[in-house]
Amino acid sequence: MIAAGIDLGGTKIEAHLFDVDWHFCDNLYLETPKTYELLIERLCEAIDWIEERSSGLPVGLGLAGLISTDSGKAITANLPCSGERLPADIEKRAGRYITYINDGRAFTLSEAVFGVAKGYKSVVGLILGTGTGGGSTYRGVMLNGAAGVAGEFGHISAPAHLVKEYNLPIVRCGCGKMGCIETIVSGPGMMRIAKAITGQTLTPPEIYSLRLSDSGMAKVWDIWCTLVSELCLTIDYAINPDVIVVGGGLSNMRQLISDLSCKMSESQFNGFNIPKLLRAQGDGASGARGAAYAAWLDTGHG
Repeated sequence: MIAAGIDLGGTKIEAHLFDVDWHFCDNLYLETPKTYELLIERLCEAIDWIEERSSGLPVGLGLAGLISTDSGKAITANLPCSGERLPADIEKRAGRYITYINDGRAFTLSEAVFGVAKGYKSVVGLILGTGTGGGSTYRGVMLNGAAGVAGEFGHISAPAHLVKEYNLPIVRCGCGKMGCIETIVSGPGMMRIAKAITGQTLTPPEIYSLRLSDSGMAKVWDIWCTLVSELCLTIDYAINPDVIVVGGGLSNMRQLISDLSCKMSESQFNGFNIPKLLRAQGDGASGARGAAYAAWLDTGHG
């Protein structure tokens, strides 16, 4: 074994072991508890499981949220640890060092180094799922920024002209801000668009499957793709990557990459190409592999 990664999500905790070639070896799945005390216990259970199989491995923890570089406290929307000193509490209970990384950054690192974007110089990862986030790498090195918030793409403001044109609701994001683009391009965001346009409450898979036979759902899909393409172009204007890797549950909609590419090409500066859009190839272990690789680098390897 070379390293281990733990992917902490809102519903489950996944611990994965990786061999020297960074192939998935073994895994443990646990339910994410609802209280902070139980969360610490459950994470330490995962760490104990790793130690029993290969003691002393670098261990990375990827989570949907941020750790403040000033206070050491977690900032999350869907986990029972916001405002808590998560890293310090885990290390105190587990009795060992753990590397922490945002789940979007872990996903991006995994796809850039081992996945579909391997070999590209500048890579952006974009997760479209329950939330929206990502990260960017250059020559396989994660670009975290001064405070670790680089890649919080979901908290860019939604484009005002499109919100006005389509009469979309402006709602408060889980981060506390109003009008973050995550509120209309995430899975719940697509449902919010459908409700605003058609009055119906449908899931993203239902919207996608009906888009060719229902004019209302076709409009919802078109609006959603327009919004996501605007986000991708904003990322392009700020970073101008070679490739944008799209992951998360919404990336499983097969026509997504093609439709987004068309939308981006229509709005891009005349005479300029858009970044290559690729669907992530990593399986459910991609985020954990990125966390494991971050831990491996963090402990002096690489």
